[in-house]
Amino acid sequence: MPFQFKRHRKWIIVGVAALLTAMPSFALFGMGDLVFDMQSYASLVQQLTMMRTQYNMLKNNIAHFSFKQQWQTTLHTLENANVANMFGETAGIKIALNSNSPSTSSTAWKTATISMNSGTSSYLQGQSLGSSRMSQLAMIETADSISPDCLTAVGQYRSNRTENATANSSLLSNQFDSTDSTNTEVQQLNLLNAAEAQKLSEMQAQGTLHTCLAGQMTVANMERRNAAVEDLNTAVFVQQQRATNDASAASESNTWQTYLP
Repeated sequence: MPFQFKRHRKWIIVGVAALLTAMPSFALFGMGDLVFDMQSYASLVQQLTMMRTQYNMLKNNIAHFSFKQQWQTTLHTLENANVANMFGETAGIKIALNSNSPSTSSTAWKTATISMNSGTSSYLQGQSLGSSRMSQLAMIETADSISPDCLTAVGQYRSNRTENATANSSLLSNQFDSTDSTNTEVQQLNLLNAAEAQKLSEMQAQGTLHTCLAGQMTVANMERRNAAVEDLNTAVFVQQQRATNDASAASESNTWQTYLP
């Protein structure tokens, strides 16, 4: 019996040893449900390293972007207009050009321009629409409407430029600040939105000035057109008069129709 027990025990030990030798990757510390895969562990470490590198890169780009001043420009200050006023002929023009005051612009324009005398109204009543004098009146009335608005537009632009100087300077300072307090992603997006809003305000102000320029060009074109039409009408009138009233010399039989005074 002792001999048989020893022989069975020997075979049991050999069997267990063989089982452990045949399954080295399926057991760890005597626990068969735990598996240690070196290849998966290495892949996980590599992924974590890449994520850490990307995080540090994003952090440096957002929070430590310290070379913004290379793009910084200077905001030029728009100086106030200074108009001479020797005898009161430009009274109100300086105020109109430097502030948003439509009433001042209208009064200043009337003071600085030639006024029509009291007899003009009765004289023009006998003129027909499309005539030379009525066209001149239309041009004057158009200019009297557009020009005060242009004075107001210029004054408003100058006034707004001064009022917006602090906001523009603050935005510019924050945009080129390199500290962490203004370089988070949300803060930078807010600065971009603020810059777009300021750009929109500037574009609207520029649009007002462009409208003024277009109006002034309309009046100038009206004046040039009227002058050109006046020349043509004069040429036709003179030719008709020469054809109707013989202006030839006493010994001539033909009318000189090509002469223009």
